[in-house]
Amino acid sequence: MKPWALIAGFLGLAATVFAQQGPHLAYAYPAGGRVGTTFNVTVGGQYLLSVSNAFISGPGVTVTVLDRERPMAQKEFSELRDRLRTLQEKWQNGRNGNATGTNVWTPADAKEREQLRLKILRNPPNRTVNPAMADKVVLQVSVATNAPPGDRELRLGTPLNLSQPLRFCVGTLPEYSRAAANAANPDFDKFIEKLGGKPAPTGTPRNDADLTLPVVANGQIMPGGVDRFHFHAERGHHLVMAVSARQLIPYLADAVPGWFEPVLTVFDANGKELAAAARFHLRPDPVLCFDPPRDGEYVVEVHDTIFRGREDFVYRLAIGEIPYVTAIYPLGGPLGSTTSIHLTGWNLTQTSLRHPNTAAGITTLTGEFFNAVPFAVDTLPEADARGDGETPADARAVTLPVILNGRISRPGAANVFSFTGHAGDNVVAEIMARRLDSPLDSFLRLTDAKGKTIAFNDDFEDKGSGLNTHHADSYLMQTLPADGTYFIHVTDTQGGGGPDYAYRLRLSAPQPDFALRVVPSSLSLRPGASGPLKVYAVRRDGFTNAITLTLHDSPGFSLAGGRIENGQTQAQFTVKAPLFPLERPETLVVAGVANWGGLKLSHEAVPAEDMMQAFMYRHLVPEQRLMVAVSGPSRPFMRDAFRITSATPVRLPSGGSARVRVTAPGTGFLERFNLELSSPPDGIALEEVTATPAGFELRISGDADKLKPGQAGNLICELTQKSTGAAKNKKFNPSGKRGAVATLPAIPFVITEQ
Repeated sequence: MKPWALIAGFLGLAATVFAQQGPHLAYAYPAGGRVGTTFNVTVGGQYLLSVSNAFISGPGVTVTVLDRERPMAQKEFSELRDRLRTLQEKWQNGRNGNATGTNVWTPADAKEREQLRLKILRNPPNRTVNPAMADKVVLQVSVATNAPPGDRELRLGTPLNLSQPLRFCVGTLPEYSRAAANAANPDFDKFIEKLGGKPAPTGTPRNDADLTLPVVANGQIMPGGVDRFHFHAERGHHLVMAVSARQLIPYLADAVPGWFEPVLTVFDANGKELAAAARFHLRPDPVLCFDPPRDGEYVVEVHDTIFRGREDFVYRLAIGEIPYVTAIYPLGGPLGSTTSIHLTGWNLTQTSLRHPNTAAGITTLTGEFFNAVPFAVDTLPEADARGDGETPADARAVTLPVILNGRISRPGAANVFSFTGHAGDNVVAEIMARRLDSPLDSFLRLTDAKGKTIAFNDDFEDKGSGLNTHHADSYLMQTLPADGTYFIHVTDTQGGGGPDYAYRLRLSAPQPDFALRVVPSSLSLRPGASGPLKVYAVRRDGFTNAITLTLHDSPGFSLAGGRIENGQTQAQFTVKAPLFPLERPETLVVAGVANWGGLKLSHEAVPAEDMMQAFMYRHLVPEQRLMVAVSGPSRPFMRDAFRITSATPVRLPSGGSARVRVTAPGTGFLERFNLELSSPPDGIALEEVTATPAGFELRISGDADKLKPGQAGNLICELTQKSTGAAKNKKFNPSGKRGAVATLPAIPFVITEQ
């Protein structure tokens, strides 16, 4: 068979199957388990009926798909119900002696009735279930005894697609989990009871369980739901109760405020409230330390702050005399040295540790304590600023550049630092506190020697910090107006303070640099095919230069359009898969390289998911890995299936058009597929596609009112099936959306004068 025919066959197969939406995960319950155990996990989401594989990152964990289900469609249920009624009437007539001829009740009728009854009971319809979590997959997870504890990533795979990741925890404490909850089903409860079944558990307002400490209790909060856990405790114990909820699922797109916000309350055996917590250090997940006043029975209660709930309100509650760090000092240290860190918390067996600062950036401290703690490593000189002056009169004099590790020691206090500057100097002052889990809501003010305010800042949005919705850290960059002494004032906006209100204050000339986020964190490709990714550049301290993207340690993969132009904050590009399928998803590493003032800057892109919060706000939430699945038959003929032969970057006149030639082995597929630009820049449109002897040609236009000469980037062009045949088939395309059959390599462009 000729290559063009093979391509046509491949695209024909893709048209019927590739248009399926990839699996999307809403929750996993329980969201973790103990080393050395085997247990079942229910995963809810969309488009899960084709799931064939499951993957949990890291060593020591194996996963098997046991079952898949979706609530029965109303049409199917109506047909089964009507047939069941017919059989029931036939059976009743037989009992009454009214059956004759073909209406005589038979063993085959009895068998069919039982089959129909069981089919409805196994998977009844449910009009109230949220479509985003209607599908369910049941997994069996086995965690080896030597599996390292910590956070992992759970993904599900179909033969053609890989889901986004969910957080999955591997721990060392005993675990308790009740059965997974289901959405209420009042429309069908009575009918199910008539069939001899019991209504599905719905997470009704109260769930009670007895626990033996220490333990991790897994739960789901349904509407109006309250979970109550009974336990025995003795006086003199210091019981830590720590909830993980938003840590598991950072954002719920269709909820306000956009996450599950649990409340913890502790009662004695008589129902008297003894302790409560709603937030910890302004984070939605509560933590409290409870000292039992006497030996006896106690109850801890979990519910949403306003009694919302549904299946994805998943939590893990750790209870016991658990070592828990509530604060550290300092919050970071200099690269290439070892920092001695003081730990504050509950049940700690160590109050200090030494951390080797081997890599710049934010890392995680681990030790003989339960929780992970962020810690910053930087390249500048550092100094301890505890106990320094609170007014300009007693301000500590510092020499730039420096990072000052300090704290606002009491409510209403301030820290003031002085430095000598010169006219025209650019000075940056930046606080790192909330990004390092400090409760400080900082305010920075720059004044001159006479007390005149030169600049100030309260909140500065760091787009690289996707889990923060209140960007409480401060940042300012200011040109000094004259030679002289200047003062930097650090305060808490809310007037707070105390031992936990630590910060890192950077004072320096601008340190131009960048960070990268690449989305999505899961990509599915056919052998030899290309797929799109988007990278975001977080530019810092005035960095504006172009950034070149590369792939590190990714044999068989290649990248097209790997450039973020000067001043731009994002770019689309494509990754091409190897020509042969991979047994498991592969980790892909995207890196960026740039130059500034003769210095080479290089950083790996952090994989992320572009998540929506509360219907409108978008956040780049960091993930652990960028995973790429390559599945399907080997396609050696796809080596050069689509290739851009026009000179690149394509020069597109503002107000004019440009033509881009693409090679393809055969052109017959243009009769069945459209070519569309995916998220093109405003003002750029694909006007025409024409067949050529070698493939096809794209005519791209530019709007003079929306485009400026010098503007540059990449165009992503996708093949989508025309709206006929299988594209309309809801079995293959339940969302009604058109899926991409193939993606062309990224097409670099630059806007020129007309």
